[in-house]
Amino acid sequence: MIVSILFRRLVGVVLGALLLALPATLSAQGNAQGNSQISTHTPSANELSRLSASGSYLAARHAGVLRDAGAAAAYYRAALRRDPKNSELLERAFLSVLAEGDIEEAVRLAEQVVIFDRNDRIARLVIGVRGLKQKKYAPARQSLMQSVRGPITDLAATLLAAWSSYGSGEAKGAVEAIDKLQGADWYALFKDLHAGLIHDLAGNKKEAGKRFENAYKLDATALRVVQSYGSWLSRNGKKDEAMKVFKAFDAQLPRHPLIVEAMEAIDKGKSLPPLVDSAQLGAAEVLYGLGAALGRRGGEDLGLVYLQLALYLAPNQPLALLSLADLYEQVKNPQFAIKIYERVPQSSPLRRNADIQIAANLDTIDRTDEAKQRLNKLITNRSDDLDAIMALGNILRGRKAFDECAAVYGKGIATIAKPERSSWLIFYFRGICNERAKKWDLAEADLKEALNLFADQPHVLNYLGYSWIDQGINLDEGMRMIRRAVEQRPDDGYIVDSLGWAYYRLGNHDEAVKQLERAVELKPDDPTINDHLGDAYWKTGRTLEARFQWSHAHDLKPEPEDLAKIKQKLATGLPEDTSSAVDAGKKPGDGG
Repeated sequence: MIVSILFRRLVGVVLGALLLALPATLSAQGNAQGNSQISTHTPSANELSRLSASGSYLAARHAGVLRDAGAAAAYYRAALRRDPKNSELLERAFLSVLAEGDIEEAVRLAEQVVIFDRNDRIARLVIGVRGLKQKKYAPARQSLMQSVRGPITDLAATLLAAWSSYGSGEAKGAVEAIDKLQGADWYALFKDLHAGLIHDLAGNKKEAGKRFENAYKLDATALRVVQSYGSWLSRNGKKDEAMKVFKAFDAQLPRHPLIVEAMEAIDKGKSLPPLVDSAQLGAAEVLYGLGAALGRRGGEDLGLVYLQLALYLAPNQPLALLSLADLYEQVKNPQFAIKIYERVPQSSPLRRNADIQIAANLDTIDRTDEAKQRLNKLITNRSDDLDAIMALGNILRGRKAFDECAAVYGKGIATIAKPERSSWLIFYFRGICNERAKKWDLAEADLKEALNLFADQPHVLNYLGYSWIDQGINLDEGMRMIRRAVEQRPDDGYIVDSLGWAYYRLGNHDEAVKQLERAVELKPDDPTINDHLGDAYWKTGRTLEARFQWSHAHDLKPEPEDLAKIKQKLATGLPEDTSSAVDAGKKPGDGG
């Protein structure tokens, strides 16, 4: 969903592409298989006592596949009790407990892991972080420097060790260690940021400012860099410059709660505090920054470890909580995401964002009434809360309450004094709802307004062009729009399907087959696209292939109204006067 993608931009530092080499041991928990309604159940002691070691092991593996770290940890610990010398069980139990967030228990297991493998870098990392938390800086550094071996872990260990040096009163040595680290180009952002934070806390104002400025020049869209640099400027007699830094960020990502809070404080003549004020919070910042970046770049397992360790050092860090919850969303575990969002402090400016995401996840697990109640409460408390209004409209649209969602989006549009380019989305979504509610004049006006705000937006071009062709009006302009959408999104199966279906509606069945075959290659599991290809095959005399595609579409669980039509086609073929298999169904590529 487009709104969810926008939400992810709230949660932290944006990095360039990372080349990730995850530890082999972290692959043990497997990947979620798209199950959006995972059943979570931590077994009781009585249940565990009835299982054999092998039974506990198999149950743990299954829980790991579902990303249920709590259940996996319980089962692995039970298996380990029955076979305490099994190093594989110990390693898996350790990783599951760590993923669950029970760091003290993870430390106990890590101390056993290093007996079997003294070079286990994740175990050494965990032991080192525990030392940092307990202010045992020298042994913490020793463990952390034994956790290096790879581009991510090298950077993490060096920065964490630097913060332990700062904790020991060795700020100069801490920065020198950071500067000595050699590695990928993207290291520079982290190195300058954390060197700046250490200089700042050590009272080296001039050096801190230089490092923050360097980091800002590397990436002016990195939230924590912007906050660090802006807050330093505000404390050092440069509040006008600080405001410029924050306004530049706001122009790229409007209304970020933390940036809004900072600008309001500066408007009141206040100076902003440093991003961190201790070695522990500095280390938490390292783990949060890397964990958030890893989670967005396909390294969910290691990202999960870093984020849990960050929260061990800073339990109420809102951005780390949002990043961890977002990671659970990415691996299709909405119930765990809800639990993490609930931990965001009520006093945080980001709590409202957490509540909006809780509602989205409640809807995912079919607790839609609760989701709507939560969003309506937010809107009642603040009638111009456009994000909450959009979220409510999206839920209603997903549940096909089209008249209702059009009205909700309308309330959102009414809050926009002067629509800007970013406003295209709400007009587009209201246009979809009006079209589905069979209010075409209203829908067409909304879609045209979306294009007026964002010319050539591919989703809008696709939807409006398709709608015109499906109605047999504005055929040349509609085809031009769809072709332009395909030029911009050649690998979007839904948009390519629109082009193929447009050719079908215009009677060019050979070209329809060509485009629809490509659409199926791009989106092989979409029932509507497979159904469309079946219709095009039938029109070109390829009846056996048509029945195969319809049969495949049937098995992909289409909407009930489409399923009835597919069954009829399988029984009797395509009627001569049938030109569309989607008249009452969804429009492909609606961006939802």
